[in-house]
Amino acid sequence: MAPATEARTLFAMRALVIANIGDDDSGYVGERLVERGYDLVIGYRDEGGALPDNLDGYDLVVLLGSDWSTYWDHVRDLVERESALIREAAVRDLPVLGICYGGQVLAHALGGSVEPADRTEIGWFELDTDDAALAPTGPWFEFHIDKFTPPPGAAVIARTPAGPQAFRLGRMLGWQFHPEVTPEIVRRWGAGSRDQAERAGVSLDTIYEQTDALAPRARGRTHALVDAFLDRVVAPSPSASVSDHAS
Repeated sequence: MAPATEARTLFAMRALVIANIGDDDSGYVGERLVERGYDLVIGYRDEGGALPDNLDGYDLVVLLGSDWSTYWDHVRDLVERESALIREAAVRDLPVLGICYGGQVLAHALGGSVEPADRTEIGWFELDTDDAALAPTGPWFEFHIDKFTPPPGAAVIARTPAGPQAFRLGRMLGWQFHPEVTPEIVRRWGAGSRDQAERAGVSLDTIYEQTDALAPRARGRTHALVDAFLDRVVAPSPSASVSDHAS
């Protein structure tokens, strides 16, 4: 089955971007990938959405966020369909980047776990990091009620009191935070989540103000983050340190 949408540029590398229908904006992350020479091919994880049967012809997989939980019974088959592609990527040593729910399904697919977090994180948060390039301190936008336990062999490289925020396993990187967000994305998510935000004790209006204030620097910070992922995880140079290649 062919992906739902595809835009090809001669000689460009191809990135499969897996998303939910109606929530496929990869924001600043996708913008930088295009600038670095990738064509973005969108595949939808929803029932009836188009995902490829295999990863032939792809150079990178990007898993965007979702309002799903990996443990919901009614999406079990869809989670496993996406997980099968992730496990294929692992066998092929194909790089994968997972963002929020994408990081959770990456963990799930490779033998980790996902469960409800003790606290909901909605808004802008600082990270406690062990790797200032692949998971800088922030602030970064968060919008999640679940947390992941990274798969066996993965290195946790950032965290907040709510749980792990980033892990690295070979050429795979999972982020719990959302570096891709633009002010438009934050407002779109907030429009359907005001009750959830109120239950978490946060003001969406305050979050919008913070997002607007941080926006002038957000694009550059996220571009630098994507560069670090591409240069250190996807295609490390021959002079990269041993730790850059470690799983």
